[in-house]
Amino acid sequence: MVGVLRVVATPIGNLADLSPRAAQTLCDAEVVLAEDTRHTGRLLAHVGSTVGQLSLHEHNERDRIAQVLDRLAAGAMVALVSDAGTPAISDPGYRLVAACVEAGVRVEAVPGPSAVLAALVASGLPTDRVCFDGFLPRKGRARRERLDELAAERRTMVLFVSPHRVVEDLTDLASVMGEGRRAALARELTKRHEEVRHGTLAELADLAAEGVRGEVTLVIEGALPPAADPAGAEELVDRVRELLATGMGKKEAIATVARSAGRPKREVYQAVVDAGS
Repeated sequence: MVGVLRVVATPIGNLADLSPRAAQTLCDAEVVLAEDTRHTGRLLAHVGSTVGQLSLHEHNERDRIAQVLDRLAAGAMVALVSDAGTPAISDPGYRLVAACVEAGVRVEAVPGPSAVLAALVASGLPTDRVCFDGFLPRKGRARRERLDELAAERRTMVLFVSPHRVVEDLTDLASVMGEGRRAALARELTKRHEEVRHGTLAELADLAAEGVRGEVTLVIEGALPPAADPAGAEELVDRVRELLATGMGKKEAIATVARSAGRPKREVYQAVVDAGS
């Protein structure tokens, strides 16, 4: 009988947030895979678990997979935890879960605390369409490209931010997205000194310059839809004709002009028909 991997969300600060199901899983598992065994050892002691641990972190995850799969193949119930929150969300665990899925091993989520969702619901920003983007690249081309991508993102964005880089990240985000973009900076969620600051990216950068401690989650409003090009029907038709002159097909030319002008294709199509083109 093949075992099961249970991905267990653990408190991001307040131990009272550990669910009864999560606590029971940590007691019933054959082994607990932990990002930091010392940290998880305190959690296991809190719930009265005597289950043994096996380290699984960013530096050894690939090497652990075969060993864990062997245990699962033998029928074990294995619990996977990270230091806080849900494993595999900017934490180790993704590669192991993917390997289990590939091997046909059952994977169950034991949901619980999430800094992403906690910050989002406290931000006051739209929650109907959201994307999570983890940590920004630290420097170079990768950082510039990511900032440019996020600047055009129309969904509400949630990012993790290192307290040591929060001023730099906010300053760069404000520079690319605009200083007036609304955001919320949440720190030490569920802990004694929990704080959620609301304001523009520029305002939050100024506040962060005074010093920020603890775990930080940033929520940023999405970009506004691009304003429609004010071009009249005659100009739209001229643009279509220019593309046709390059050898582009009529349908593709209309679609291209409509997309670049932020106008419905049917509007551009009708302008072309009316012009007899």
